[in-house]
Amino acid sequence: MTPLLQTLRPASRLIAASLSLAAILGAAVPGFAEDGNAAAPAAQNRSCAEDNGGLTLPEGFCATIFADGLGHARHLVVATDGTVYVNARHVKRSSSGSLVALKDTKGDGKADVIQAFGDPQGGGTGIALYKNWLYAENKDRIVRYALTEGDAVPKGEPETVISGLPLNGNHVAHPFAIDAEGNLFVNLGSATNSCQKEDRIAGSPGLDPCEELKTRGGIWRYDANKTNQTFSPSERYATGLRNAVGIDVDAAGRAFATQHGRDQLYENWPNLYSSERGTELPAEELVLLKQGGDYGWPFCYFDGDQQKRVLAPEYDGDGGKAVGLCNEKLPPVAAFPAHWAPNDVKVYNGSQFPQAYHGGAFIAFHGSWNRSSGPQGGYNVVFQPLADGKASGKYTIFADGFAGEGGTNAAEHRPTGLAVGPDGALYVSDDAGGRIWRIVYKG
Repeated sequence: MTPLLQTLRPASRLIAASLSLAAILGAAVPGFAEDGNAAAPAAQNRSCAEDNGGLTLPEGFCATIFADGLGHARHLVVATDGTVYVNARHVKRSSSGSLVALKDTKGDGKADVIQAFGDPQGGGTGIALYKNWLYAENKDRIVRYALTEGDAVPKGEPETVISGLPLNGNHVAHPFAIDAEGNLFVNLGSATNSCQKEDRIAGSPGLDPCEELKTRGGIWRYDANKTNQTFSPSERYATGLRNAVGIDVDAAGRAFATQHGRDQLYENWPNLYSSERGTELPAEELVLLKQGGDYGWPFCYFDGDQQKRVLAPEYDGDGGKAVGLCNEKLPPVAAFPAHWAPNDVKVYNGSQFPQAYHGGAFIAFHGSWNRSSGPQGGYNVVFQPLADGKASGKYTIFADGFAGEGGTNAAEHRPTGLAVGPDGALYVSDDAGGRIWRIVYKG
């Protein structure tokens, strides 16, 4: 049986029917020396939990709970020595900080070395590794810590790479990715839902021009090799992206991003959209980032049924028929069900998984907060095949079961971050229960 199970209908047609916190925050943990040096890692194996940590996976794959109780674990990365670093936004603070280093020294797929570090009053979503540095979002800035071989936790003070990133409005997370050349692509999500005169108010028209596009609603590019850069409108790389929480770069240097689609089509425009249509629209997106590219927000949204961008009701749209200037906006690489909330994307460049996964994108869907009259959706990790920067097939649900017995209205876990380890294992973080899974292929 092929591992690409459970192929779904196109996104436009689908409606988606032990480690304690005290140990994490500074208490002694077996395998972690008092000076912060991790014990040497044991050889990694592919052992798994009998129940896969509660996940449902394709045939041949299995999982362990790598760590638990991390608070709001957002994005994560894995170093070449197997150390996992997590940006744990809103975790219960301690003097140890809001970043967490974790390591499996026994080779059983579970972290036995854990220590928090960094700014105890900081934290955020974005995190990345580049050269010998760990980069992390900390409120309105991105900082970097020098890494030393043999030390899981950086010893020195961080350097500021970028400061002054906007923190007001609807979307304040600054996820980012760094390519091989040192280009740092950072998301600056919109301050509003759809750039209305009165945000999220029924019938309020859209502003034209949308002034916030000067500083929000797009991707900015900086140099990861430089320090003390300051945010300004001039570094904008791409525009028209409402909130691109996931960003990653493939082996060819192409940068991809996932966009959270706008809300409240039915609630704000009931004369144009039924509750059912409000549930189905607009599609969530995976886009290929291009310098100077415009992806349409707030003037347009992507209609998955019609497979095109259409004019938003705030800008004289008629419920999905009018296209107008939207013909000029860049289309997505792939589209997914509305309001699933794609919180991260990771292009698989490992060697462990079968060939069908190589070069494709895993996407973590955090789960929605509002799908009109429909059930909440997402709470899974999907796989989108890619070739030459384009979709090469339909997406499939790769990992499910995160919501648990409570279902999507009371989800126990919400996928948020993705990372690939040096051995090719896939790590998934969760910002509801603070859990991290390690998924491997056993064949």
